[in-house]
Amino acid sequence: MTKKEFKNCFDDLFDSVRNFVFYRCGNEEIATDIAQETFMKLWEKKFEYHPTKTKSLVYKIANQLWISQYRKQASQQKYELLLTYSQETLHEEQSLELKELKNNYEATLANLPISQREVFLMSRMEELSYKEIAQRLNISVKTVEKRMSLTLKELRTKLNYGK
Repeated sequence: MTKKEFKNCFDDLFDSVRNFVFYRCGNEEIATDIAQETFMKLWEKKFEYHPTKTKSLVYKIANQLWISQYRKQASQQKYELLLTYSQETLHEEQSLELKELKNNYEATLANLPISQREVFLMSRMEELSYKEIAQRLNISVKTVEKRMSLTLKELRTKLNYGK
């Protein structure tokens, strides 16, 4: 792979790879690190460039790196999540309520199964249609609808619980 091919590949795929990992882990820093590491591995291995094959390879490397990261830091993520949500008391009542709602939302998202979280984030963050999500994940549109329904039900339950 030439430098120009690598640069084009990086420019074309970096954001989508980072989003791909973000949907699985829910952490932007980890997603960015894994995306960067993915392209480092691609460069180090000096694979021959083929637009479709290289794209598949990049996603496969990213997924394997995410699985490895998940296995190494499962307990650490739980601890970090607890620390993130134990914040100082705010003086303004509205700010406190807004932060509580945000924390509940993030905690609920973090506790969702990966399959539900990635469908929800693809729909809300990338504004993809159910059909586009189904194609990207190689699942049926009905499966996407079911996962979205379960996610929305869970969010409604958890976010209304504190009121």
